Amino acid sequence: MELKKLATAENTNNKIDYIIESLSAYLQGKEHALRLSLTAFFSKGHLLIEDLPGLGKTTLAVGIARALGLSFGRIQCTSDLLPTDITGLSIYNKSLGEFEFHPGPIFSNIVLVDEINRATPKTQSALLEAMEEEQVTVEGKTYKLPQPFFVIATQNPAEHFGTFPLPESQLDRFIMKISIGYPSGESEKEILKSGSKREELYAMKPVITAAEASLIQEEVKDNIYVSDKVLNYAMKIIQATRSGKYLNAGLSTRGALAMTYTAKTNAYFHGRDFVIPEDIKELAEYTITHRVMFKEEYENLNKKEIIKSLIETIPVPV
Repeated sequence: MELKKLATAENTNNKIDYIIESLSAYLQGKEHALRLSLTAFFSKGHLLIEDLPGLGKTTLAVGIARALGLSFGRIQCTSDLLPTDITGLSIYNKSLGEFEFHPGPIFSNIVLVDEINRATPKTQSALLEAMEEEQVTVEGKTYKLPQPFFVIATQNPAEHFGTFPLPESQLDRFIMKISIGYPSGESEKEILKSGSKREELYAMKPVITAAEASLIQEEVKDNIYVSDKVLNYAMKIIQATRSGKYLNAGLSTRGALAMTYTAKTNAYFHGRDFVIPEDIKELAEYTITHRVMFKEEYENLNKKEIIKSLIETIPVPV
């Protein structure tokens, strides 16, 4: 009954709020990270979560998959992980007398790539085609990935031994980079009382269907209007990153598109069919920071605060 009501709701904001409300019972204190993750998903991008272990990154990924009725795959990155461990490989079938392709975990709607910076650059590169083209090529043959397709990669910011930092070209493939952070004291107390709810989460019924999730993605892409005034505001931000005193390199064109895609989703989440400058401003620290190159003398400063201060210098159009 509830699912039918959700699917026919005229107010699209209710759908998103209902998804977040349904998952909040399993993801105490992670509502903000959950909203940002859904923003990345409905913008048809991919998400990088940089945070300490044990703060619920896996639970978040599983929860999104369950709520949206999507298949889930997990890749645990290690230094000996091979590209074929991600994409799959062909195995000879003796009875048929031919090779059969066995798909890897990348052939899921939502793929959690855990500790991505522990994989070697060669293995990391196996994800590039999947993330950019939504397909993989194995032994000269191309295979399309299931739709919708969403990669959630995680990495530990405090871990340095045995890691391979992501190159700029790979970072640029992530539409947003976020962290979950510690839960509030009240939320953590509740977690300690009730324990992990991961098993309950696996049994959770979908809040919307996979078809509805794809439909929302298309609605965001096609039906949210961005005016020239807002685009001019975005262009001023882009130019500021390319000429700012703190930066060696500013936003790429892909990064500029990420700003507008996520702004459209943010507008959709607020029940609007048009983007306002605040949609861009609100998400800038998550869409810009990981894409720009800071000058060496500013590497140890709070990079999000630098981006925020840069954007504050740009007048918001009225």
